[in-house]
Amino acid sequence: MMSGNKIILVLPALNEEGKISRVVLGAPKEIVDEILVVDDGSTDNTRKEAEAAGAKVISHSSNKGVGAALRTGMEYALEEGFDVIVIMGGDDQDRGEEMDIVVRPIVGEGYDFIQGSRRIGGKRAVNLPLFRRVTTKGYSLIFRLLTGFPCTDGTNGFRAFRTSLLKDKRINLHQDWLDTYELEPYLFYKTIELGYKVKEAPVTKVYHLDDGYTKMVPFRDWWRILRPLIFLRLGLKK
Repeated sequence: MMSGNKIILVLPALNEEGKISRVVLGAPKEIVDEILVVDDGSTDNTRKEAEAAGAKVISHSSNKGVGAALRTGMEYALEEGFDVIVIMGGDDQDRGEEMDIVVRPIVGEGYDFIQGSRRIGGKRAVNLPLFRRVTTKGYSLIFRLLTGFPCTDGTNGFRAFRTSLLKDKRINLHQDWLDTYELEPYLFYKTIELGYKVKEAPVTKVYHLDDGYTKMVPFRDWWRILRPLIFLRLGLKK
């Protein structure tokens, strides 16, 4: 608990054996009250490893997508009365010791949503592949143009936000088209569009190139990340 706020760390995970325990054990216990791993249909020992490290685990019977996994975690946070949700990847690319950077503006400065960025405050991406460097910069430019928000790292999965955002009826996460990579940019876009207090915070990203740094399928999944911006901007979705 931090400044009287009950905080949960939600970790979506798919076949993250060998990584998920490092993420769970690296979370600062002085900040996080509970760690929830949403096992999205893993076929390895992700669940056992996460539980052994001290996390609560909710498992999907089959792979539904990262958006669906995050939705499960957010619903749990609402039901259990948490005030702040922190999202990190289950693949050990984010640094748990930097959690204070994304949480403190919410509990101490009145922000509603904090988006992590590897491109401000002297932070960086370690071993960032060229394709990812180009696509993440391009995406952030499009995000800036469509929202007016000075975004530098719109695809970074390290973020924190007030659970109360999920009670806003204008934000509808229960849409089937948000089941994969769409949910995160959808939520980011909507918080800006609706006038919530949002800013970026500097965080580090580390890519483990020798162990498979992404489960994304090029082009198909980049379209999934991009389409919420286009659909919302054109009023095709709400």
